Amino acid sequence: MIMTIIKKSFTLSIAVIVCISGLEAKNLPQLGVNSIDEVVAAMTLEEKAQMLVGIRSATRDIPDAAGYTYDIPRLGIPTTISADGPVGLRIKPVRDNDPNTYFCTEFPCSSLLASTWDIQLISKVGEAMGQEVKDYGIDVLLGPGLNIQRNPLNGRNFEYFSEDPILTGKMGAAMVNGMQSIGIGACIKHFAGNNQETNRSNNDARISQRALRELYLKGFEICIKESNPWTLMASYNRLNGDFTQENRDLLTSVLREDWGYKGIVETDWTDQRNTPRQVKAGNDLMMPGCKGQVDEIIEHVKKGKLAQADVDLCVKRILEYIIKTPSFKKYKASNKPDLKAHAIVSRESAGEGMVLLKNEGNALPLNQQDLKVALFGANSYKSISGGMGAANVNKPYIIDIVQGLENAGYAIEPVMKDIYEKYRAYQEVKITQEPNANGWTFISYRRPILPEMEVDKAFIESRAQETDVAILSFGRTSREGTDRKVDGDFNLTETERILLKQVCKEFHARNKKVIVVLNVCSAVETSSWKDLPDAILLAWLPGMENGNAVADVISGKVNPSGKLPMTYPIDYADVPSSRNFPMEGISKSRKDVDYTNYEEDIWVGYRYFTTASKDVSYPFGYGLSYTVFKYSNAKVKQSKGMWQATVKVTNTGKVSGKEVVQLYVAAPAGDLRKPSCELRAFGKTRLLSPGESQVVTMTFSSFDLSSFHEDISSWVADKGNYKALFAASVSDIRIRVPFFLSKANVIKTSNALAPKTTINKLDF
Repeated sequence: MIMTIIKKSFTLSIAVIVCISGLEAKNLPQLGVNSIDEVVAAMTLEEKAQMLVGIRSATRDIPDAAGYTYDIPRLGIPTTISADGPVGLRIKPVRDNDPNTYFCTEFPCSSLLASTWDIQLISKVGEAMGQEVKDYGIDVLLGPGLNIQRNPLNGRNFEYFSEDPILTGKMGAAMVNGMQSIGIGACIKHFAGNNQETNRSNNDARISQRALRELYLKGFEICIKESNPWTLMASYNRLNGDFTQENRDLLTSVLREDWGYKGIVETDWTDQRNTPRQVKAGNDLMMPGCKGQVDEIIEHVKKGKLAQADVDLCVKRILEYIIKTPSFKKYKASNKPDLKAHAIVSRESAGEGMVLLKNEGNALPLNQQDLKVALFGANSYKSISGGMGAANVNKPYIIDIVQGLENAGYAIEPVMKDIYEKYRAYQEVKITQEPNANGWTFISYRRPILPEMEVDKAFIESRAQETDVAILSFGRTSREGTDRKVDGDFNLTETERILLKQVCKEFHARNKKVIVVLNVCSAVETSSWKDLPDAILLAWLPGMENGNAVADVISGKVNPSGKLPMTYPIDYADVPSSRNFPMEGISKSRKDVDYTNYEEDIWVGYRYFTTASKDVSYPFGYGLSYTVFKYSNAKVKQSKGMWQATVKVTNTGKVSGKEVVQLYVAAPAGDLRKPSCELRAFGKTRLLSPGESQVVTMTFSSFDLSSFHEDISSWVADKGNYKALFAASVSDIRIRVPFFLSKANVIKTSNALAPKTTINKLDF
């Protein structure tokens, strides 16, 4: 009897506790129902600390996703998921005990996308990418990358758009707008000064305030103001002494106060650093996260070393982000993206961004698709779709150049094909036996740059007799964590040079054409050999539809309209930053490894080459077409506080095509030395039939004409006479139109990010 009473009493107590707990939970504020301030106020210190630190796995785990945010079910806060990368979603394609596959589309590299100069097309790519992200249950894609291509050897250049901040910012905004129109978030990166991969986690990028504002931050500023990305990733490196992840000048003074950024800032995927200092700087989320960071936040708040207000502000911003995500909205992922439709988008954008560098004697297009082709180069048979590291998308296939040409109806000489494919098989087995072929390195080896095969002179001569045309492709790829080299990478290898010379000699002796395809990650040396072949097609890293897109351009199905987003120098030593960039891997000296002085200042890319009157192999903005365009009736006028530039573009050739119009501006003399001209706007025509015209309209503001004056921490556009240069490239100015700024335009900013050491400036 006593035991029965005790059991009933215990059961009643549990029921009361459950009832009270239920009432308490019911009365707790819920994210999305109550205000965010109320939700923050209901969180414990431990929960707040955890919200600022990522977790490495979650209940809803997606294999190979990059990271997760912490969930608090009692307050209605779910986990959200981020994944790589800048050219397509990166997740694991096959899973244990699961018959389904989870492949993703690999889109062209960012440098190729920038070569399209087509905002609408890049937005379309962003939409396709975003839809795939959403269909696989991801909330944020870690991209696009917006760092300036300061040096052609940067291992991550393929993830970035351009050497110019205007093109970078506009392309980035188009990508972000496309992605976020689907309802997922973009994460622009790597903020800021991450322009080399050597010692990227500790290197101190020492950059003047002017160069920062005008070049290295400007693309981020444009992208933020024109697309409002949900998240931004602080880079690994130091900037003028401080880690970017702990730099309040960068993350608060510039990013939030000067630019008005409202999204969250997260770290790049690094180990524990000074977590309280990161929070104080305005870094909201530490990724991928570890318990030590949580403990550090709690300890410093309890000891009064970290303000509760700073923690609460970061938590609030994270909740403002979470409430926008598919995870919060309980979106049911299909896990069945339309990969066929997205492959079409990938192929279309790849063709639009390829750049025709040379076309002597109208060697291209090859209209007769029954031509017998001598296809040289190991890369032709194992082509490179993209770069390595976080950008290595797990795609369902790669169309090699040989396959693309065959798909287009070209007959590939069979003996050559057999020899090269056997060579490829041999190299693939050999590579698996290389030491340290594991992790990302092994992933890289799966699509390596095959060392070029030596080909006997007599064999080349016989192929020249038996075929109609020669196509030779060279490949280069790169990856995060490692910079490229000059010998055998930026420059051709000796085997490649010999092969090119012999092929051109034997085919030209029989009046047959030679076409070179550059399947490359960034700029390569072309000056010493570009006179040899009849045509050169820059295919970049064009994504998984590589060979089909190359064939589209070679056949004339697509008229090339790509224009270079970077300068191709004659020699690597001509690049101003070559004086301050790590050479041949990590050197033993501290210079360019522990710290890098940006002594070239604002003189990056065409800004230097045009102002110094330095010859280049191919200038910024350059690209040929299978047709010809005439510019006429150019005008510049001011309306409602904006400048409007218009020009009539007419297709005077014989085939349909598109033209990119670039608007450069030459400024009057003022207190600051300025480049001879700078890109201020651009536009691309629709597909124009022969004889058809279109008026291209481009706009810019007086602020866009400004240079940053360090002495007064202000943007200054000088009063005076300016010239609008309507151009097909920075070296091909078609029309010059003067316009007048009647009064100086001065905009004050924070005096942030001053270098802590003296930086010598390039003198020329």
